[in-house]
This record gives sequence, C-alpha cells and structure tokens, in this order.
Amino acid sequence: MKDNGLGNPAKDSLQKSDEQIIDLYWQRNEEAVQETDKKYGNYLSAIAFNILADREDGQEVLNDTYYKAWCSMPDKRPENLKAFLTRIIRTTAIDLFRGRHRQKRIMSEYVVSLDELSETLSSHETLEQTVDAGLLAESINRFLHTLSDEECACFTGRYYYADPLREIARYLGCSESKVKSMLYRIRNRLKTWLEKEGWQL
Repeated sequence: MKDNGLGNPAKDSLQKSDEQIIDLYWQRNEEAVQETDKKYGNYLSAIAFNILADREDGQEVLNDTYYKAWCSMPDKRPENLKAFLTRIIRTTAIDLFRGRHRQKRIMSEYVVSLDELSETLSSHETLEQTVDAGLLAESINRFLHTLSDEECACFTGRYYYADPLREIARYLGCSESKVKSMLYRIRNRLKTWLEKEGWQL
C-alpha cells in the first residue's frame, strides 16, 4: 500500500512519533500543530490540492484541519493520527469544493476521478450524495476486500485520495497505461458487485 509524503528521511529522526504528537494535543501545547505540520504537512497538502486544484484553498483547508484536530482533542484520542488527519482534510476540502463550485465545475483530480466513477454509478449527484454520505460504504468496503493489494492501492489512491494517474504509477512502480487499464477493470468489477448487492445503477 502507498505511503505519502512523510518528509525528508534525513529529518525523520528529528520528528516526534504520532503518540508524542497526540500527547502534545492533549497537553494543549501549541507545538502539537508545528510537529503535525512537520511530519504530515506535505502529505495533507497533496490531498487538498488534488481535490481543490488551488494552492491557496489548499492552505486554507490545511489550516482548518489543524484547527479541527486541535479542537477534537483531548475529547477524543485518535488511534491512528495519519488516518484521523486524512479524514478531516478530505472532508473539509470536499465541503469547500462543493461550496465554492456549486454552479461551475473546474478541472481537478477530484472532478476527473468522479467522471471516471460516473460510469459505475448513475450521476455525480448520486455519487456524492451516497458515497460521501456513507450509504454505499459497506458494499464498497466489502468489494475492496476482494481486490489484491496492488488493485486496492490503485483504487483508493485514485478515488479516495484523488491522486493523479502519474502519481499512482510512480508508487506502484508501473506505467500510467497499466494504471488506466487496472482502474477500468476495477470499475467494471465494482459495477457488477454493486448490482449483485442490489443497488440500482
């Protein structure tokens, strides 16, 4: 599976562990945000940019993510800091994207990836309202368990993280044409799977 943007390996020894960073949040120590940015800033920024296709909006969403993480703790201690931050920034970025572009569509990896999945589900509105609302989550999660590690990384990289095809090809160590072919086959299998699960597509 992929692992994005954890910074310069030469600096890894200077980075705090996730547990240490979470402890800083619980102690209400503002160093928590600095350490989070040092360790995951590039990774989170890439997710925001893939969805928004705008660096200023991406920075705004990144700041909002740090604020939401700060407000969420110490009431709730995340088991996995990276996954916790990923959920926050992805949801925040998609909300901003929808709010600012409800009347117009701009090209971003998020839009392109939705275009690809529109062949599987009936429309963009259906996709956004069902997948993001969690109505199809269980069916899709069961489907993901039928995929190989490579296929799962390819699918989640494209449709969860909105990674560009060239980036997926890079971390899978294959060509873009193979990624396109793999995604096409996975989408067809997903459509068949959802139809068997009783979804009207």
